[in-house]
Amino acid sequence: MTSLPPQTLGLDSACSTQEQLHEQAMVVRNQVFGQKVFVRGVLEVSNFCRENCHYCGMRRDNRSLERYRLSLDSLRSLIRNGIPEIITDLNIQTGEDVVGVREIVLPLIDLIRQETKLGISVCLGTLDPKIYDELKQAGASYYIIKLETGNRDHYEEINAPGTFNERLEAIQYLARTGWAVSSGFILGLPGQTNEHIEETLELLGELPLTGASVSPFIAGEKTPFAGNPTGNVEATINCIARMRLRNPSYIIPAVSALNLVSNDGYTRALKAGANLATINLTPSSNRSNYLLYKRDRFIMDENRVRKAIEDANCTVSTQSIAQTWAHFQNGKAPA
Repeated sequence: MTSLPPQTLGLDSACSTQEQLHEQAMVVRNQVFGQKVFVRGVLEVSNFCRENCHYCGMRRDNRSLERYRLSLDSLRSLIRNGIPEIITDLNIQTGEDVVGVREIVLPLIDLIRQETKLGISVCLGTLDPKIYDELKQAGASYYIIKLETGNRDHYEEINAPGTFNERLEAIQYLARTGWAVSSGFILGLPGQTNEHIEETLELLGELPLTGASVSPFIAGEKTPFAGNPTGNVEATINCIARMRLRNPSYIIPAVSALNLVSNDGYTRALKAGANLATINLTPSSNRSNYLLYKRDRFIMDENRVRKAIEDANCTVSTQSIAQTWAHFQNGKAPA
């Protein structure tokens, strides 16, 4: 790897090269988690969304998108017959779709809790606090709610969900009521500056989080940001490493978008301190309509996840994120 200016790659001032940064982050990750990587499955159960974010293909003004909500019968069959053995957690994901939460997500959580021992996380956007409480009572314990940017003005410029204050208040409420909370941001969004990135990293470190992510920006089809350049993969991976060094016990995912911008981006993220891989379990007939950016998605299946973990000299965790978080709450190291 070449040594490029810190402002280009987001290097920490204590590390002058990428090799140093990634090596230190990997060492810290291994000290806390060993070389273990969590593997979760993701179910994208609805692509309806009431928001109109400039960066997301599922924005409500995208009239070309075929909207769907998966049936409970199909999800029941998948839960009973389609979960790879290496998965310890399931993440249920939707656009901001209150109807989908009521009709699909809540009964699905109940089904998962009754029929499996999997940890349950959800990524459903900003909701009424009463719904957060219902989701937790049903059996979910980990809530993923992205900031996308930590700069208040930039948040408005990209038309991110609701308001910046609402997002922060949601994170605080979730953490206060017993959820493990993960957030994150997109690197390379139009209008984003190096100062915005530093501000975002600082804010994520101050919030009551148990995990965080960083994804490279990929211009979404049918969005106001279509045609803008892709986020810098080197800076993205360096930010993963920096988050690990600042927050040793974080759950930090390697995101599938990394493989759209770099052939080895996913594995490099694991080598730079990430400790979560995700297998997409959404039925193939619906995946292209869960349009975060492009229809031509890079789907991480079990074989690809196993290979990435092996190539990063890591092993698959047999303990769920929920179990690990409980260990940390009790002041213990993960088993």
